[in-house]
Amino acid sequence: MTRKAYIEGLPKAELHLHIEGSFEPELMFEIAQRNQIEIPFQSVEELKAAYEFNNLQEFLDIYYQGANVLQTEQDFYDMTWAYLEQIHKENVLHTEVFFDPQTHTDRGIAFETVINGIYKALEDGSKKLGITYKLIMCFLRHLSEEAAFETLAMAMPYKDIILGVGLDSSELGHPPSKFERVFAKAVEAGFIPVAHAGEEGPAQYVHEALDLLKIERLDHGNRSLDDPELVKVLAEKQMALTVCPLSNLKLCVVDGLKNHPLRKMLEAGLLATINSDDPAYFGGYMNANFHETAEALDLTKDELTTLAINGFKGSFLSEKEKNAYIQKVKAYAAQNKVTFQEVTQ
Repeated sequence: MTRKAYIEGLPKAELHLHIEGSFEPELMFEIAQRNQIEIPFQSVEELKAAYEFNNLQEFLDIYYQGANVLQTEQDFYDMTWAYLEQIHKENVLHTEVFFDPQTHTDRGIAFETVINGIYKALEDGSKKLGITYKLIMCFLRHLSEEAAFETLAMAMPYKDIILGVGLDSSELGHPPSKFERVFAKAVEAGFIPVAHAGEEGPAQYVHEALDLLKIERLDHGNRSLDDPELVKVLAEKQMALTVCPLSNLKLCVVDGLKNHPLRKMLEAGLLATINSDDPAYFGGYMNANFHETAEALDLTKDELTTLAINGFKGSFLSEKEKNAYIQKVKAYAAQNKVTFQEVTQ
């Protein structure tokens, strides 16, 4: 069995996925035509060629442009369903999906339209594909605190659907402290807090996310390694880091996957996980992230198995559900008693 085959069969959980970032060019063109919306690209190939980014902001510019074609509940359903069909092929059994309501409400799309389309697809994925899920609403950090409060108010009627709140978009210049009050209100309302921090921003942003936003999971967190004391805190808490290797590569957060800090995170006792972030833009879903990182870092079977287990450990499933999934991973590993040499051939 090759390493690639082992990864393909490995039961996985995805904890860092922006549903708008799974919007493939082919579907974008299809929906643009359906809604009679012009996009500034003549073909799927031309659009794909634009997916070359030097930093997070360049990606975000085109990401928001693509989201403009999403108009109806059916559009949001179709985008979400396409993602679920893809991860089903890759043996992803559980997903915790981010969505960005402000990307849509700011252009006149009703919050209800957005969440109903996504939620109905996730429910169908659970029933038809057996993929369990959680839904997390993100605040766009480049917008104001006031705008975040308005979005939180819109989310209140959907507390039975939305599990948590997150923080994404342009990190530099928008520290977690900017949203301390809105996160406090969200936690008071019963939402679980998570946040992107330490991707392009410094380790100080991770400290703020922990201390001020009271996060229960850290999205990205690469720059945490710059601060040994912070690493100790994260290891002691066993707080999951939702690491996104191909995203880090595409956005020039790392200079080559061989220099990715994932193994260092594991060696430091951190609960690191592998995720795809925005797979339509960054060149791969879960299996590609696992495989390319494993090849670059020469990850062992045990390390790959640990990463898969960490995905379920770091999820917001119940302990009973986590254990059931972790047993599936362990059973798979036990059934495939391959040596490291065999895996890497």
